[in-house]
Amino acid sequence: MTADSATPSATVKVDIWSDIACPWCFIGKRKFEEAVRRFGGPVEVEYHSFELSPDTPVDFEGDEVDFLSKHKGMPADQVRGMLDTVAGIASEVGLAYDFEHLQHTNTVKAHELLHFAKANGRQTEMKERLLHAYFEEGRHVGRVDDLVALAGEVGLDEQEAREALETGRHVAAVRADQAQAQAFGITGVPFFVLDGKYGISGAQAPETFVQALEQVASEVAR
Repeated sequence: MTADSATPSATVKVDIWSDIACPWCFIGKRKFEEAVRRFGGPVEVEYHSFELSPDTPVDFEGDEVDFLSKHKGMPADQVRGMLDTVAGIASEVGLAYDFEHLQHTNTVKAHELLHFAKANGRQTEMKERLLHAYFEEGRHVGRVDDLVALAGEVGLDEQEAREALETGRHVAAVRADQAQAQAFGITGVPFFVLDGKYGISGAQAPETFVQALEQVASEVAR
């Protein structure tokens, strides 16, 4: 089946492991969205939690260069070059990364919020809002007050969001996602699992995703 043939009717379920603080996850999201557009068939997406740096403090003192050079032990010049490269790739898919104003933080609360959003039918919107806030707007996505404000921007009840975050209602769901990632052998994100059995690692080209979606759709339809 090609993108020009009849629109596939079988829904393809795609589970995506990613982190709010992962620049490749936002890039991969855009490439996957383009693939879904080309594919033309129904695709059900569910996001799952993955923390790249779980030991990161909520309020990290310094910018992204400071974090990667000091926290990860990378030379500052190497970090700057790497960030410039990533920003250039991001711009190719319509994203305007602002590493200068990015506020590095612990992302566990953001993942809790994504599970709250999923329970209220707004996970996709919440995921997009968090990534945009973090990479393009320089907003803090690790503190409860900031996350509650972002939740309200996508139509979620702010009081309910605050209660969920302050009580840790969705921590167990976050940990379950992480345990499943470990069981699958996922060590980096983004990681896409199609129909529960086919894995695609990284921000691949849309063509790669399209081919995989078409293959899975043909199998599901049998």
